[in-house]
Amino acid sequence: MSQKPPPKQFIKTPIKGTKTTILVSSAKGGVGKSTIAVNLAFALQKLGLKIGILDADVYGPSLPKLLNLNEKPKSPDNKSILPLEKLGAQCMSMGLLIDEQTPMMWRGPMVISAIKTMTQKVLWKERDVIIIDMPPGTGDTQLTFVQEVRIDGAIIVSTPQDLALLDVKRGIQMFEKTGVKILGLIDNMSVFKGNDGQEYKIFGEGGVENTANEFNKDFLGQIPLNQDLRTSADNGEPLTFTKPDHEVSKIFYNIAKKIKQSFL
Repeated sequence: MSQKPPPKQFIKTPIKGTKTTILVSSAKGGVGKSTIAVNLAFALQKLGLKIGILDADVYGPSLPKLLNLNEKPKSPDNKSILPLEKLGAQCMSMGLLIDEQTPMMWRGPMVISAIKTMTQKVLWKERDVIIIDMPPGTGDTQLTFVQEVRIDGAIIVSTPQDLALLDVKRGIQMFEKTGVKILGLIDNMSVFKGNDGQEYKIFGEGGVENTANEFNKDFLGQIPLNQDLRTSADNGEPLTFTKPDHEVSKIFYNIAKKIKQSFL
């Protein structure tokens, strides 16, 4: 009987100019992952780390809006790309390279090529950590990252509702099968506090923490559904940078401390 060939070994390379690469992911769309990624990045910056932010969502890039980025990145040699700088962070997104209204009607090979450009040809400089905002799903983009880029850890974001958690569980298993360390799960939009002082658990309760326990992963914390967080995102002014004393910013800082401890 012939033996099965060994699994393909992928050569994973670090992103040049960076020390630590962290994915912020959720296999489910619409859970606020991009807002979490950006605010978490600036929470890490407040802890003294030099940060980079890479928006890997080719079809629906959010970083230009979240940081109010309007200029086009420059290329010093027509081969490499200089990241934009904003609030002390270095930033890159496909949304910076195309018109805001242009739909990205690309097939898989073109998406993979774009991802390789942003991970191999961007001139990141002296970054302690790069936060990568991943698109939803477990397709070409995700596989390109986990197979070809050295990933130091992944953070999974979800709302507590069962529908979102179905996809999150698929994402957890994808990372486990590809050998990516999961740093923990974050429960976003966990609760809404009304003007009457009451807390309303709009999307359910405890689902993300229960999922973390089910897969033996760390539960990093809960981010409430908060109007200031939403407004700051719409205005391109990250709450953790502009209002460091805000109650939600303090939650991000506590999560950032846990993450920093995991790779330092």
